[in-house]
Amino acid sequence: MTRIVHKTLAGLALAGLIAAALPGVALAQARDPAYAAARAAGQVGEKMDGYLGYVTPPSPALRAVIEDINIKRKAVYADKAKANSATVEEYALTSACLLISQTKPGEKYQAPDGSWQTRGAGAPMRDARCP
Repeated sequence: MTRIVHKTLAGLALAGLIAAALPGVALAQARDPAYAAARAAGQVGEKMDGYLGYVTPPSPALRAVIEDINIKRKAVYADKAKANSATVEEYALTSACLLISQTKPGEKYQAPDGSWQTRGAGAPMRDARCP
């Protein structure tokens, strides 16, 4: 029981640290008009692993943009995970939880079962491991 509580508290602390780091990542993404257009068109969405995924087959140009964003995300996750004694995967999962919760109605996200969903007015489906 103590281990579960400790893990939950650690997850919440990590979530707070991620929330502080995500605005920089989100701002960099928002500057790319190809990414913004693809997201608005439902071609890309937030995945449960903390990275962007393709809802529809991407063009080579869009693939390059999304891969660049994902490389930048991984670098941020690696730096922050190391600084907080977490694994990159743990950091990425917690980031995914936050990024998916920040999607806007009409945007795509990956549900815990792996299916692509369109965000409605309510909260998105979240992984049970989300803090």
